[in-house]
Amino acid sequence: MSEADLSALRERAEAGDADAADELVQLASELGDLDELRRLAETGSTDAVDELIQLASERGDIAELRRLSDGGNATATDELIQLATEQDDLKELRRLAAHGNTTAAEQLAELTGD
Repeated sequence: MSEADLSALRERAEAGDADAADELVQLASELGDLDELRRLAETGSTDAVDELIQLASERGDIAELRRLSDGGNATATDELIQLATEQDDLKELRRLAAHGNTTAAEQLAELTGD
């Protein structure tokens, strides 16, 4: 897709064309373009948020999952806990547990034997 085509697609999406927005999300996801997905998520695209979470999980991107989780996304929080557990990231689990997340506290206890 040329830059002109991409610009036209963005313009259509910004004008409220749901099909164009869906196409942008799909394209950004296929290309692994986190910046484009973030931009689309900021405009309210739940599909873009879902794709961001999926890509971040696949890449082991704790920082991106943390950003989404701290923004209130429960799915991102669940993925963050899972990834932190897999990576034995006790610091992240402690941070989440300190903010009241019982699942993180349970995973932390399991990893530390407490």
